[in-house]
Amino acid sequence: MIASLSAFLALAAQSADTHPFSVRDMLAMDRIADARVSPDGKRVSFTVSVTDLEGNRRRTDIWIADVDGGNARALTTHPSADYNARWMADGKSLVFLSTRGGSAQVWQLALDGGEAQQLSKFPLDVGNMDVFPGGQRLLLSFDVWPAAQTLAESAEKDAAAAKKKGSGKLYDALPIRHWDTWEDSKRNHVFTWTLGSEAPIDLMKGLDCDGPTKPFGGFEETSISPDGSTVALVFKNVGREFAWSTNSDVYLAPADGSTPPRNVSSEGPGYDTHPVFSPSGRTLAYLSMPRAGYEADRQQIVLMDVASGAKRLLAQSWDRSASDIVWSADEKTLFTSAANLGNTSIFAIDVASGDVRTLIERGSNSAPLLAGARLVFSRNHLKSPTELYSMNLDGSDLRAITALNAAKVAAARMGDYEQFHFAGAKGEKVHGFVMKPADFEPGKQYPVAFLIHGGPQGSFGDSFHYRWNPQAYAGAGFGVVFIDFHGSTGYGQAFTDAINQDWGGAPFEDLMKGLDHVLANYPFLDGARVTALGASYGGYMINWIAGQAPERFKALVNHDGNLDERMAYYDTEELWFPEWDHGGVPWQNAAGYAKHNPIEHVHKWKTPMLVIHGGLDYRVVDTQGMSTFTALQRQGIPSKFLYFPDENHWVLKPQNSIQWHETVLEWIAHWTK
Repeated sequence: MIASLSAFLALAAQSADTHPFSVRDMLAMDRIADARVSPDGKRVSFTVSVTDLEGNRRRTDIWIADVDGGNARALTTHPSADYNARWMADGKSLVFLSTRGGSAQVWQLALDGGEAQQLSKFPLDVGNMDVFPGGQRLLLSFDVWPAAQTLAESAEKDAAAAKKKGSGKLYDALPIRHWDTWEDSKRNHVFTWTLGSEAPIDLMKGLDCDGPTKPFGGFEETSISPDGSTVALVFKNVGREFAWSTNSDVYLAPADGSTPPRNVSSEGPGYDTHPVFSPSGRTLAYLSMPRAGYEADRQQIVLMDVASGAKRLLAQSWDRSASDIVWSADEKTLFTSAANLGNTSIFAIDVASGDVRTLIERGSNSAPLLAGARLVFSRNHLKSPTELYSMNLDGSDLRAITALNAAKVAAARMGDYEQFHFAGAKGEKVHGFVMKPADFEPGKQYPVAFLIHGGPQGSFGDSFHYRWNPQAYAGAGFGVVFIDFHGSTGYGQAFTDAINQDWGGAPFEDLMKGLDHVLANYPFLDGARVTALGASYGGYMINWIAGQAPERFKALVNHDGNLDERMAYYDTEELWFPEWDHGGVPWQNAAGYAKHNPIEHVHKWKTPMLVIHGGLDYRVVDTQGMSTFTALQRQGIPSKFLYFPDENHWVLKPQNSIQWHETVLEWIAHWTK
């Protein structure tokens, strides 16, 4: 049993050769996800993805470990992807999805040995999977043509579409594309399937809606009642308003598909999601945002009596946004995680009173699962990628279940860090983090990498990031600073709301005051050698800084950032976002889009800038990056443009990530010599 990783890491560091942390260390880490506890509460299954640099991808396998710590081992080692493992009712086998047969299908693996057996041969890929009580039926999702009567008919329509000689796409409604994919009129639908039977049952038959929702929804948007009779699912049925509405709802559908899904959260105009039946099935809990059109509203917990439909909000005065719902066995407590002062903490909420207790605060802790008298959860922080941990239901007796990355972490020298706070805009407390270089020497000054998070309703906190990892800069010899400015999550809803219609106001003030604060209080940071870097909203802020503080930074890095907020509205695919943050549509509130628009200040630009963009980014389209580079080049400002035609809003391919980091670090090092 590994009670603590710290002692292990200290021992490993003494006995092994080490090196400063780099992007290659980041990519080498085993990424743990999708944990599921066995029916007896003694074991946990999970997926582990590893980097395949040769194939320029990540491959996944299924692992298992004991909840009381240790004995982690791989169950699959196939070169194809094995994932989405779920326990069968007797705890003796797992069903999972695998591409080893050429498409994503259902497989089963007995834990007492033997080869995995393929259970399905559907004509379409299975998207998600869960197991009904008893284990004789599965809940599945497929991407289908809504009007098709069978999976085979959907497959036939796919084949016919592939044979069309013309390439034109004709649309009569928005969106025409979403995230990184052009719309094709196909929809995610949820099905039930009895093992051994031929045809799954479409619970959303004929509906022109996605369940799970695209592009990121999974089966956290579904829940099976304990008696197996009912499925709760989430979809957004708003017709032509899809591109400017956030109104998703929770529906209840009979598992046999005998009647259409019934909307049970229609009174909520915002996001309703993450339904979870209580162990008795008498109560359905789900997360709900009260305001329409606002994707960063507080997610409140709603408890619905299934029989009567009566509802109540749980812990209304708790000013945090819940992310999970886990019922205790006696239904007296709900466990959840939430962003919290630069951390992601796990909380226990008393169902009767709404009283909230913090079980674990520091670091990034998420995805709690009940395992008998313990909680299993994922945990990472700025010096460690995700490992699985468990603790008692009162937060005591924290234990590590896995230590897959212990040796890799010990081999990479990282920067020490601490959290700070200062008086920011409006005189309010603002938090941030400062990190020392990996090989810090007292008395020496270091150049600064000033990281600006995206969202904008997001956070750069105590978490191990796979695209914007502060340790990559610390390992390259930079002091690192990152600030959760007004608009960030985890500091109360009013703090998050403060950025609405004020993108370049309070957040910019926080960033400048926060930088002043750390330069005055941390002498190892060289205020004459500071660079600023950001992506998405952070990229927008880089363009805003270029016009508002043109002589403050030695160099800038702008990844996927808007130059012109007015034109960005017409280019993007989720219109509710700019409509909320900028106060309506641009033809009715032109001032809202002009108020803090970087394009109006291009004539002030002086700072060298590296511009990066992905060709598949339909959220912040690539012409925004090209326009930024044009403005820089035409004015003779030192600049470079790095373009990834095969990446979306994020850089995901391993080789592209290496190129990204090498280019960025070379750029900021050049200007801070």
